[in-house]
Amino acid sequence: MTHAPPAPADPAPAPPGLAPPDPARLPDLTAALAARAAEHDRAASFPHEGIRLVHAAGLLTATVHPRHGGPGAGLADTVRILRALGAGDPAVALVTAMTLFTHAAQARAPHWPAGPLAELLTEAAERPVLVNALRVEPELGTPVRGGLPATVARHRGDHWELTGRKIFSTGAVALRWMLVWARTDEPRPRVGSFLVRSDRPGITVEPTWDHLGLRASRSDDVLLDAVRVPLDHVTHLATPDPAGGRDQVGGAWNSLGLTALYLGVARAAQQWLTGFLHERTPSALGAPLATLPRFQSAVGGIDIALGGAERLVTALAEAVDAGRPGAAEEAPGAKLLGTRAAIDAVQQAVALVGNHGLTHHHPLQRHLRDVLCSRVHTPQDDTVLLALGRAALHRGAPNPLATKGH
Repeated sequence: MTHAPPAPADPAPAPPGLAPPDPARLPDLTAALAARAAEHDRAASFPHEGIRLVHAAGLLTATVHPRHGGPGAGLADTVRILRALGAGDPAVALVTAMTLFTHAAQARAPHWPAGPLAELLTEAAERPVLVNALRVEPELGTPVRGGLPATVARHRGDHWELTGRKIFSTGAVALRWMLVWARTDEPRPRVGSFLVRSDRPGITVEPTWDHLGLRASRSDDVLLDAVRVPLDHVTHLATPDPAGGRDQVGGAWNSLGLTALYLGVARAAQQWLTGFLHERTPSALGAPLATLPRFQSAVGGIDIALGGAERLVTALAEAVDAGRPGAAEEAPGAKLLGTRAAIDAVQQAVALVGNHGLTHHHPLQRHLRDVLCSRVHTPQDDTVLLALGRAALHRGAPNPLATKGH
């Protein structure tokens, strides 16, 4: 049996009170986050105070549309924010990114029902409200590579009943709203995102996150055991279509926003490196390492690579905001170039300073562990290269009509 679709999203604005973002506070905010990043990394503890600082600066709701009482920041602004946060504490930046992306998706195409949306925004005016989509599962892996979720939504009269397990759920311990990707138990299953408040009975966060990098993101498992969800708390509920188109603009936000985050990590590594080279004065040299041409050239190469990647990401983000045709399609390639530049920069910094770069006493080893996490985000390098390679080969294929008879 196919049940009635949920009520359409109501574009009515939320009550006033969302603080406007203050870009002038970004440098101080970066420094404040950096001051405690090592502590949270060692303990793998969630940076609640860092999230409160981000909220106080008006950044968590920066992408809320003006029709909902928000400032309506675009992708270029978001890139700037995430690069600054990434330089301070990438775990804070990643959790912030998930919330910003959610508000941006609602701004592009309203899909949240009026009730939960008003609830979210009213609370967000007073305190941090974190939101994230929970999609990855133990058996399925990442859903972008195909397949149906094992998490099941069963229709129970006046509500859905949600059961399943989600893994790699970034910020799980601090989320207020979870967008749980699940399939219905209908003869012809539909899939969609169910809007679940984290205080619902039946939700358990298992502390399974024991990662090399981004340890403070607390991307733990979330277990859902017969969690009740109102019938209208669901978005995008439809029959799976393997050939269906993807939200390319949403993908561009993900690609460029997260790339900016990791470029921020690389800039933090570069900043530490330059300070170390100025301070380190071997007795045999009698001068700081920063005076040696070898180190000057290496730092110059890092600066050029990061600067080029930053300008690419910023320019493409501005093009996406302007609706330039083809801009969103270029974002995966920019992610590949930008994250590779970030990883290479940090690896070069480690190679330059040797053992000092790998000791826990210095932050460079943390920056290395964190920047490597850029490889796991969608789209991953292999899918980007495959898609772009096929497209290039298709463009370069000979025209049978032009070559006929030769």
